[in-house]
Amino acid sequence: MKGVELKLKYNTIEFKDNKLRLLDQRNIPNEVIFFTANNYQEVKFAISDMVVRGAPAIGATAAYGVYMAALEYKQLNKEDFLFKLKKANKDLASARPTAVNLIWAIRRMEKLIDENVEKNIEELVSLLFEEAKNIALEDINTNKMMARNGNKIVPEGAVILTHCNTGALATVDYGTALGVIREAHFTGKNISVYADETRPRLQGGRLTAFELVEEGIPATLIADSVAATLIRDGRIDLILVGADRIAANGDTANKIGTYMLSELAKKFKIPFYIVAPVSTIDFDIESGADIEIEERSSNELTHIKGIRIAPEGISVYNPAFDVTPAENITGIITEKGIAEMPFKESLNNFKNE
Repeated sequence: MKGVELKLKYNTIEFKDNKLRLLDQRNIPNEVIFFTANNYQEVKFAISDMVVRGAPAIGATAAYGVYMAALEYKQLNKEDFLFKLKKANKDLASARPTAVNLIWAIRRMEKLIDENVEKNIEELVSLLFEEAKNIALEDINTNKMMARNGNKIVPEGAVILTHCNTGALATVDYGTALGVIREAHFTGKNISVYADETRPRLQGGRLTAFELVEEGIPATLIADSVAATLIRDGRIDLILVGADRIAANGDTANKIGTYMLSELAKKFKIPFYIVAPVSTIDFDIESGADIEIEERSSNELTHIKGIRIAPEGISVYNPAFDVTPAENITGIITEKGIAEMPFKESLNNFKNE
């Protein structure tokens, strides 16, 4: 089956009437409801509270946040407009520290301002709106290109393990790692999927499982701790995961638990691929040691739906991400091709294309 255009029936991100409507991922699968951001402060909240999540989706959301800040300040004089907008952009950038697409999108919007600073405010605001739309549309096309590139390495009848959510919910549409899975399924490769639940926020159990069921892809949900047994017993052919930031040497930050899977994959010789757009590569940092790891609220571990499940007084360590070293990664699938070791050289080729 060729030319797949199937997509999730719900739009993750939709901008209309100067309001940003986001599919509220805190409630899936029990409820499909939407969060409406009326200003850039509400956009920042949506990113930090994980109404929207996934590096590409965060980037597109942030771009619209910059435009909404520009709208808010467009009645000011030019000097105050630029000052307030820069401050708002810095505020937006602080929403989540690990996902590089957040910073990438804001920098891209700021570059546009710098290149057109002689224009009047109305013209700048209009340019920012067009750029935000471009970032969102480019993400969809990028995801489809990644899916086609990634499908080349998926064997017929493969049993694939994935971690966290990397589908249409984590992007503007289609997905990164789950986009490759979607492409393999709808091109008739007869694949099946094991999806880790992905503690503590259960993005696999809530979101990936939701997308797999929606699209009719054969899948089984497992506890994170089951993955090791499946890998050891030879029941996994391929591991596909996403990324929130990739260093210049290929070290990759992704959802907590990814590093463990990479070590198991290395031990049992299972192909382990990262699927992420070139915009997720941070060429300004040399290695994973330079990646700031977000630590989230202790409540994510001590409570479920507001109900305490751990005793009061217990200390909690809750990093949202871990770093997988480049030597554990078989390849990095991007819209420009598949990077292989040595990653510093192959990724740099994508930068220069």
